[in-house]
Amino acid sequence: MQFPDFYRAVPRLKVRDALAAFLGAAEDGVIEYGYEDAVKLAGHSCPTVGSAYLLTCHALTALYPDGLPERGGVRVEFRNRFEDGVTGVIASVVTLLSGAAQDGGFKGLAGRHVRRGLQQFAVDLPLALRFTRLDTGAAVDAEADLSTIPADPAMPSLMARCLTGEADADEQRQFGALWQDRVRRILLDHGDDPEVFRIRPLSA
Repeated sequence: MQFPDFYRAVPRLKVRDALAAFLGAAEDGVIEYGYEDAVKLAGHSCPTVGSAYLLTCHALTALYPDGLPERGGVRVEFRNRFEDGVTGVIASVVTLLSGAAQDGGFKGLAGRHVRRGLQQFAVDLPLALRFTRLDTGAAVDAEADLSTIPADPAMPSLMARCLTGEADADEQRQFGALWQDRVRRILLDHGDDPEVFRIRPLSA
């Protein structure tokens, strides 16, 4: 499986999953995720998948400044409804990294390690998402604003030609390269830009 080279340069996230530790799935429950894992989950790489991945990394890191984030230890709320736009795609990436799941998630063992019901939608929030620790109640609001990272001007016409079947092989390759270049710019050139990836801790 060959991914674009820049995937390897995207920051990775280590978490500790108590359920994985309990079931012997990973030593000490430590799991490491990379951007390629989000791509495998979604089946593609796009600005939505990329920004959801990095925004969740930033949010979890901010929530756990003194150690590994606890996968399964957070509740995630969304301002939009699940059915709105790309909210469902974002939610799936959030689940991958945080463990917080919708109603179909893991129901737990003897009341422990419950993952279902840890995502809620259509919540009145100032930003797009809110991540809240279940143990301490500490929370951060989070949002990705990609408006300052435009696509290449050639993209709209190339996309139209690809979707209508008019593009030749070179044009299709060019479209894919330009598409992934925007993802690269979001994740690498602007990955630490606070105006793009907004993380706001909530006052206690």
